[in-house]
Amino acid sequence: MHNAASVSGSLGSVGLLRFFGVSWSWSLATGFGVYLAIRGWKFIYIAARTAKRDLNGLYILFRVKLALWRYIRNGSNIPSIFAQTVKRYPNKPALIYEATGETWTFMQLDQLSNAVAHWARGQGWVSGDVVAIFMESRPLQVALWLGFAKVGVEAALINFNLRQDSLLHCVGVSESRAIVFGAELADALLEVRSSLPQSMVRFCTGELGAEQMIALSAHPLDPILAVTSRYAPSPCVPSKGMSDRLFYIYTSGTTGLPKAAIVIHSRYYRIAAFGFLSFRLRTDDIIYDCLPLYHSAGNIMGVGQCLLHGLTVVVKKKFSASRFWEDCIKYNCTVVQYIGEICRYLLSQPVRPQEKGHKVRVAVGNGLRPSVWEAFTERFGVAQIGEFYGATECNCGMANTDGKVGACGFNSRILPNVYPIRLVRVNEDTMELIRDSRGLCVPCQPGEPGLLVGRINQQDPLRRFDGYANQEATRKKIAHNVFKLNDSAYISGDVLVMDELGYMYFRDRSGDTFRWRGENVSTTEVEGILSNLLGQTDVAVYGVTVPGVEGKAGMAAIADTNGRFDCNDFLQKIQRALPPYARPVFLRISPQVDTTGTFKIQKTRLQREGYDPRLTSDQIYFLNSKAPRYEAIDEELYNAIVEGRISL
Repeated sequence: MHNAASVSGSLGSVGLLRFFGVSWSWSLATGFGVYLAIRGWKFIYIAARTAKRDLNGLYILFRVKLALWRYIRNGSNIPSIFAQTVKRYPNKPALIYEATGETWTFMQLDQLSNAVAHWARGQGWVSGDVVAIFMESRPLQVALWLGFAKVGVEAALINFNLRQDSLLHCVGVSESRAIVFGAELADALLEVRSSLPQSMVRFCTGELGAEQMIALSAHPLDPILAVTSRYAPSPCVPSKGMSDRLFYIYTSGTTGLPKAAIVIHSRYYRIAAFGFLSFRLRTDDIIYDCLPLYHSAGNIMGVGQCLLHGLTVVVKKKFSASRFWEDCIKYNCTVVQYIGEICRYLLSQPVRPQEKGHKVRVAVGNGLRPSVWEAFTERFGVAQIGEFYGATECNCGMANTDGKVGACGFNSRILPNVYPIRLVRVNEDTMELIRDSRGLCVPCQPGEPGLLVGRINQQDPLRRFDGYANQEATRKKIAHNVFKLNDSAYISGDVLVMDELGYMYFRDRSGDTFRWRGENVSTTEVEGILSNLLGQTDVAVYGVTVPGVEGKAGMAAIADTNGRFDCNDFLQKIQRALPPYARPVFLRISPQVDTTGTFKIQKTRLQREGYDPRLTSDQIYFLNSKAPRYEAIDEELYNAIVEGRISL
């Protein structure tokens, strides 16, 4: 009400001055002054500190929104926008594959994606069909999903670390008609071949022995694409626009197994465009992309700059801390991508002369802690950190456009409703939304941690929430009566805190998910896998903080009723069943695991006690990844871990 009165008063003053013949410019300036005066001196102070930042943010927001509305009106999509990029830069390097040194120009990438489109259509796949892509990062992955998109086929980008049940789930939930896999992942498919649908056609790219091809009932893809037409395919029917599905990216949530997040064409564009404008990227930039291409960070924030804006992207097969700066120098990179862990790994490397002999001016990513942030920029001479916040599916992404150390973005304190996101109060134990007497969510005050939410408007390409392939998972991420009665909002599941100037700082992930090694780990998913491996034993999985390390390390409390738990046997089992980032770093072996009356595992006490052997009589173990083996934690080993003398 106070804000409405302020606006009314300022508008009234504008009208009055215009009545007396004062110019529009002076009338608006006076009206804005009245608005500031009504709001008070505190507001004036905040406005003075943030006006430049907010106006720049408003300009970026306006440009992205204007471009999206233009593309929507013209019936454009990502392939058609890419076609315009190809016309501007036909012979410019688009993608460089670091592993082989191979360079693909924009024309070559376009032509190979055309071949993929013709092949896909020849298979009988039509607009709306889904094909899974399961391979390590390389340019062909981009050509595959882009070629599929040209004929309306949607790709399901499968995490190449997944195995067994998780892999089967991701392929199944997308209802994929076929799968294209890299020869390097043939063993992973052999483990689940009997559980894959017989009707699922399988194609392999790369060199694979005849016996394995026969065992997997797979067809070699490379020779097929080599002789397929490179000309642009005819448009797909029905045609796809900016509001239609492009592909699926999998994300771990609070409901267990990975969820297939729907990425529509406009979402792909908005993520890449906001990154380009927010961090002042240039068309002559060369990006070093060492993040996996099944992630939105690597495939949209990184490769998206290539497809939409004409930048060159160096695709790294796998991150290497020791080769990072050498690669940047070799390929004249001016922009690098990171997650918080990557920056820490680079800082832990010995000092090398080449670490300041590069041309990198911008590092784009998320999860960078303030202490690492300043050490990184000082040691490596990177002038700008482009920190951002956002999940693949969220409608409340934001960016740190002015380099505020530690902030993942901001929301205007002057005009907060221009970009309707908010931190709201939650019950810290249950993570349930706290509501006022009207049934609305209670907004947090500056300095008060809260759950980040974003108002949903399906008619606005920046505000819509497209959810997941599973509708039940989608419904769980939507709350009603948040900003006002009868509205709906996306629940991020992340706890942030905002300072008095509107800068946002990441605090933690709520629910049954924690972040480790740059990946979201679903405790529910890992609990299910471990319980199956141990004959349905009660297992509680949770994240624990390790001093000086980003994210939370996984810890599993395991019920050992007969005293026969074997750490070595357990490690062998999880190495086959879980990707490295999801394997418990700590184990707690207990006679039983506490449960509620409805048999839900209680984790509060377990999380509080962590891996400190002094707080429990249970045996605690630590995963020595170099050995590799689980080692019993005594007080000496515990002190070494918390003091940072043991590498995780």
